[in-house]
Amino acid sequence: MIKRTLYIANQCYLRVQDKQLVIKLKEGEAKTVPIEDIGFIVLEHPQISITLPVLSALNDNNVAVIVCNEKHVPHAMLLNLDSHHIQSELFRNQIETSEPLKKNLWKQTVESKIKNQYRLLNKLGKSNALLKSLSGNVKSGDSDNREGVAARFYWEQLFGKAFIRDRYGEAPNPLLNYGYILLRSAVARALAGSGLLATLGIHHRNRYNAFCLADDIMEPYRPFVDEIVYDIDEKYPEANILCTEHKTELLRLMAKDVLIGKRKSPLMLALTQTTASLARCFAGKEKKIEYPELV
Repeated sequence: MIKRTLYIANQCYLRVQDKQLVIKLKEGEAKTVPIEDIGFIVLEHPQISITLPVLSALNDNNVAVIVCNEKHVPHAMLLNLDSHHIQSELFRNQIETSEPLKKNLWKQTVESKIKNQYRLLNKLGKSNALLKSLSGNVKSGDSDNREGVAARFYWEQLFGKAFIRDRYGEAPNPLLNYGYILLRSAVARALAGSGLLATLGIHHRNRYNAFCLADDIMEPYRPFVDEIVYDIDEKYPEANILCTEHKTELLRLMAKDVLIGKRKSPLMLALTQTTASLARCFAGKEKKIEYPELV
């Protein structure tokens, strides 16, 4: 079942009653949503009040609770730390993964990312021949940085020669940042649901990064965010701020159709399939991560 994404941008009071999330706005009647139907909640308004039983119930259902800061940008999330029945075994498999396997998994990840970048450019009728060539020449561990070479070409084709992808750059960078933060939280939720540690990456190893594995696994999914941002940028070329309408469009990412295992599936469910296959790779049961194809 596709889980719902709730975006709450008004002052309200949240409580739980009969396994329902009760949302009481400052003015107006209370609304209820079955907690088991929720996958993500984005809490944006600074005057949202929430009870501890709500957080506990959301955690029990592996709901990713995303909290925004005073700039209305997501900066924290609540994740379940005990969401799999053989979690200690899965942790052990992950910790004991050999370096050659990690390099092979990263090679697969980079290949899938470049292929999806290629598919997006192809879908938009833009030049993509270089990416097709690069995706077939990735070495173990991407030792010659095909990912970086592909990125430079990709951004130039997608948003023009003047565009520079930078976290603090001009539009549409704020839209990309917001979409990637949502994607990162979705990947972290899926990893937790598959019993994996989001901290221990296969490629990313920054000592200050608590979500290295999430940053690894989200790479082939980034072009799905890029496509939404491209569409927004085409509709509102003068937009340079994140408005509610833009955020609402980006939140549709979770229900976006992707092709995985030769079947169409919402991105949210595809993430679960990807992280479950990764757990099997760590356990030595499989050798390939199941990544999606952009359609």
